[in-house]
Amino acid sequence: MGSSSDDVSIEGWLYLIRSNRFGLQYMRKRYFILEDNALNCFRSIPTSKNQDPTRSALIDSHIRVTDNGRESINKDVFFTFTLYSTLNHSDRLKLGAKSSEEAARWTQYLMGVALKEISDGQQNMVACSKKRWQPFRLSRIRERSNTHSIDWTSFSSIHMDPMSSDVIAPSSWTIFGCKNGLRLFKEADDNDLYGKYWDDHPAVMAVGVVDACSEAIFEAVMCLGPSRSEWDFCFSQGSVIETLDGHTDIIHKKFTDDWLPWGMKRRDLLLQRYWRREDDGTYVILYHSVFHEKCKPHKGFIRAYLKSGGYVISPVNHGRQSAVKHMLAIDWNFWKVYVFTSSAKYVTINMLGRIAALRELFKAKLGNPSGYDLSSSGDLSLTREPESSKTIDEEIEEDTMHYEEERSIGNVLKTTGGSFVQLNDASDEFFDVPEQSDHNDSTQSPRPTDMSVSSQKDEQHSKLSSHELADQKGDSENLTEESASREQCNYGETLPEDPTFNMPGSWAAADPSSFLIRGETYLQNHNKIKASGTLMKMVAADWLKSDKREDNLSGRPSGIIQKYAAEGRNEFFFVINIQVPGATTYNLALYYMLDSPLEKVPLLESFVRGDDVFRNSRFKLIPYISKGSWIVKQSVGKKACLVGQALEINYFHGSNYLELDVDIGSSTVARGVVSLVLGYLNNLVIEMAFMIQANNLEELPEFLLGTCRLNHLDASKAVSI
Repeated sequence: MGSSSDDVSIEGWLYLIRSNRFGLQYMRKRYFILEDNALNCFRSIPTSKNQDPTRSALIDSHIRVTDNGRESINKDVFFTFTLYSTLNHSDRLKLGAKSSEEAARWTQYLMGVALKEISDGQQNMVACSKKRWQPFRLSRIRERSNTHSIDWTSFSSIHMDPMSSDVIAPSSWTIFGCKNGLRLFKEADDNDLYGKYWDDHPAVMAVGVVDACSEAIFEAVMCLGPSRSEWDFCFSQGSVIETLDGHTDIIHKKFTDDWLPWGMKRRDLLLQRYWRREDDGTYVILYHSVFHEKCKPHKGFIRAYLKSGGYVISPVNHGRQSAVKHMLAIDWNFWKVYVFTSSAKYVTINMLGRIAALRELFKAKLGNPSGYDLSSSGDLSLTREPESSKTIDEEIEEDTMHYEEERSIGNVLKTTGGSFVQLNDASDEFFDVPEQSDHNDSTQSPRPTDMSVSSQKDEQHSKLSSHELADQKGDSENLTEESASREQCNYGETLPEDPTFNMPGSWAAADPSSFLIRGETYLQNHNKIKASGTLMKMVAADWLKSDKREDNLSGRPSGIIQKYAAEGRNEFFFVINIQVPGATTYNLALYYMLDSPLEKVPLLESFVRGDDVFRNSRFKLIPYISKGSWIVKQSVGKKACLVGQALEINYFHGSNYLELDVDIGSSTVARGVVSLVLGYLNNLVIEMAFMIQANNLEELPEFLLGTCRLNHLDASKAVSI
């Protein structure tokens, strides 16, 4: 996979993942070429530039790409992602790759093309706002225009910022030793800044460098098969108990007793495992102990309790090596009190030595890096694709048959204006014969798995369609009448303010200088500077819960914004409503007020007056967990994120406000992070900063719209609507 000519951006083999008439998933191997803003699909590698694709899709500014994580289909593991249009959520295309790096590369390029389309459309925002949605095209292209390579320098999604963090924060880790070439750190609390004292279950971290790419180390760490014993001297047996989604599962690990102190019984762990890949190639794998009905404590084992733990695998030296951080805070359930602290510390530190073993494994594998077998009987194995047993003549004959049949279907779709959703048409499964390389047994019908069911649930996540949103936005009177019929809630007053940061369940403005923004010379040197202040003042916050998603809080008559409007005041409000779905839906609403007219801030005025496509390409969030456990800090991170490119945002515009309703449920990755955060919420101090991204010299330097600091929120104390 890669660029092969000047007019090709990215190309390679991917897997079309479709569902048959029974709802079971299956895949087809296809060759894709992303050329300019066209995603072309071929059955085989095209022999010339003039060869017509069997399918083609146009990537425009309304296209989003969702990372679905790992999925098991017919006992093969794929890293899948979904393309869909924000104007029609039912029009989607699901693709899979054999490796996470390949899937991430395609995702970044597809998102980059969509952002470039937004950038091109911003030259005429009026025309862009009236642009009609074009569905994914299935028809064969008869006339091909002379395309050119994409100018990736015109937007910033592909180019990573050189800084690893957009937050200036002190480290809470202090080094206490070095063993087997690993640096050992201890997490110090607020009263132990120098790490002199040890608690009963210390949080300890080992850091080392491994001579392997981050993806290879990620695959080794995720594997629970027999090959794990080649480096994990603690490991005896492991299995996946339940798959929650492509990024989260429940796993069970049994430990050997060879490395444990004399007299200590065997231990096991039942863990919830979450993983994600950062844009720079860093993998984050997080664990914490859970209870599950399907895996109760086993006879002969004492179940340990992992409070927090995981790996951070970051590429260094141009990706040829990786810096690996391994952290553990674990209760081993000792019963002898007099040896408790010293034994717990010893066992935890000993367990961290697995990084040294992992380093030695890859040193031994350097002569044959492809020989590492990650097959597993109990895990999602990451095995290599078997070679096809078909002869060349058989493949040519089959491709010819497929070509003729797809041509006839393509002509029909061309006349009916088909979309990519029709790739899942039941008629396709009969003529599209499974390839030998895709299945171990082509005569076997695909069987559903936990992952496929979970993925289907993700795709069926309830969202408001563009037409429903238009109806809501265009009929503000109906919204007002509906909200008036609700139980009255004083929106903007449900969460108290505490500038001293001493009251649990309160809010305050965070220090702007903790956050980094693009400076005046960013386009030349990519340097960021400390923010000196905020454009708006934070005036209120809400912490709400409901049995359904709550939209447009600003338009409700009992809220602070409508009260200001009734008094005839001129202040403008910018509201961020973060919606967390579940059996109980939580809403965190942050209210910011601007005293000066919008016209004095051109970039903000363009954001408020512009269309949703422009807003989605510019709204940024910088998250930061200033106080909390390591696992939560790693899950949230400290990097700026273009929220509209990762999550669905519904915009509601009134005479004196703009509200952004951010749907956390629209992303598998975001749902995993937030579910983890909710579990530790009482012990967290969360800080956030919001801004509109500056993309050209006239807009630099950036400025913060506002900041917030949320102190030890309690889900049980959210105000019920």
